[in-house]
Amino acid sequence: MSVCFAISEARMLEEIEAFEPELILCPFLKAYLPASIYENYPTYIFHPGPRGDRGPNALEYALQSHTKEWGLVVLRANSEYDGGDIYVEQMFKVRDTYKASLYRQEIVQASLDALDGLFENIEKDKCVAQILNPIHEQFTQAKRAIDWQNDSTRTIIDKIYLSDSLPGVLDEILGVPCYLYGVHKEEKFRGNPKEVLAKRDGAICLGTVDGAVWITHLKEVGGFKLPATYVLKEKLQGIKEERLPLVFDKSYDTFYEVSMGKRDNVAYLCFNFHNGAMSTAQCIRLKYAVEYLKTECEVLVLVGGMDFFSNGIHLNILEDSAKQGEDGWANINAMNDLVSAILYADEVVTVASFARNAGAGGVFMGLACDYVVGKEGVVLNPHYKTLGLSGSEYHTYTLPKRVGDETAQRLLDDCLPLSITKAKSLGMVDEVFAHEDYYESFHSYAKSKYDDDFIWDKQDFLEANRAKIEALKEKELEVMHPEFWDEKSDFHTLRQEFVYKVCPRETPKRLQVKTNVGCCTPTTPKDIYA
Repeated sequence: MSVCFAISEARMLEEIEAFEPELILCPFLKAYLPASIYENYPTYIFHPGPRGDRGPNALEYALQSHTKEWGLVVLRANSEYDGGDIYVEQMFKVRDTYKASLYRQEIVQASLDALDGLFENIEKDKCVAQILNPIHEQFTQAKRAIDWQNDSTRTIIDKIYLSDSLPGVLDEILGVPCYLYGVHKEEKFRGNPKEVLAKRDGAICLGTVDGAVWITHLKEVGGFKLPATYVLKEKLQGIKEERLPLVFDKSYDTFYEVSMGKRDNVAYLCFNFHNGAMSTAQCIRLKYAVEYLKTECEVLVLVGGMDFFSNGIHLNILEDSAKQGEDGWANINAMNDLVSAILYADEVVTVASFARNAGAGGVFMGLACDYVVGKEGVVLNPHYKTLGLSGSEYHTYTLPKRVGDETAQRLLDDCLPLSITKAKSLGMVDEVFAHEDYYESFHSYAKSKYDDDFIWDKQDFLEANRAKIEALKEKELEVMHPEFWDEKSDFHTLRQEFVYKVCPRETPKRLQVKTNVGCCTPTTPKDIYA
């Protein structure tokens, strides 16, 4: 199995011909494939729409129509745009959510569910003809635009939902032309349409004709996505910061990032940070939440967010900083303080719930827990090197403790995605539950883990080994220090390319897998596609 980025016809052909595949799967395309590929190799396209749906922006049209059911098809590529024979179709219920969340959850899960049927039908040459309906028009900004003087709160939410996370809704806030992302209904505040009523944790609250909404992120035209207050800066002078309790009880509709639910002896700590990125301030708040909740339960579960568990430090905020070294150093130390609070929470049993994907420091934050559980289909990226960092978050303690020194180093060096089932086979993860009944299975598992003897053993172990654990963390920081502060550090270039979404010139060599070697080489389509 190998991976090829769809960059250019010449580059794709070069990589494909070098690998000589039996078939090609296209799970995510932004442009139609050249004939030189699909005429020479059996090529199957994953289209995020049911039979008869054709063309770009399929999910935008699905959300605009408020359909309750949608689908995914896998069709054989030919000269007709989305017109090839369909080899499998998978239907699913449509949540009231934004486009990227629907893609990351329902579309990805439908794709995974479709794979077995796809391969069986390819083998039997079993397919049905596509219904050649007209191709969608491009979903333009004119279709997305908000009419603040007439659109209701619900209409505004719908328009941002179908544009998030790409391309966003083009608008102008306080004289700044920008794209809008991350919308939440506000139940209590009222004001004139588009009036800035409040700010909270980087978000701004805007009045509507019948209520108010929070907008969490903006992107200036030509810039990159940031929390709204980072874009508007001094234009928000005089706007009050409307704070919530440290752990919000979700008792009314508003924007919040950290919340808690309690069931039996288990407290579930949710931290819904945009794209899983965690700024210095967010890390500090989450650390205080951990320290508070460990006095309120016997088992503390780290849940993460709606679409990501965590992806570590906040690269966009660091790119925006005038003091990148200083702010990067503060961010990694705040992450470490958070991980320390989890690692040394010796009054409770801690459990990480990898029900969503995680990367870099977010993976290692989860590994600081006593137990680690994952949902089938989740993918981990337990490495830092692709961003020019060596990493911290106590990973030189937590990872070898679970998988051994040799495998730990290989995971860090290979920089490959790791399926949750593979992670379990390596010992990184203790248990994996099916996605259909994950939360009930998880709760039964979590509530059974509290044991007085376990707590006493944990306290004794941490007391005896704390100095050793802290020494490992200090060594991590010693290596990381120049990566943040040295102006010639690769981190600065790689971070900038990541933030500005610079297109790579070729597929990274680490993804061009040609043989099944190494501890974490993807061995099945389900491993790599997830």
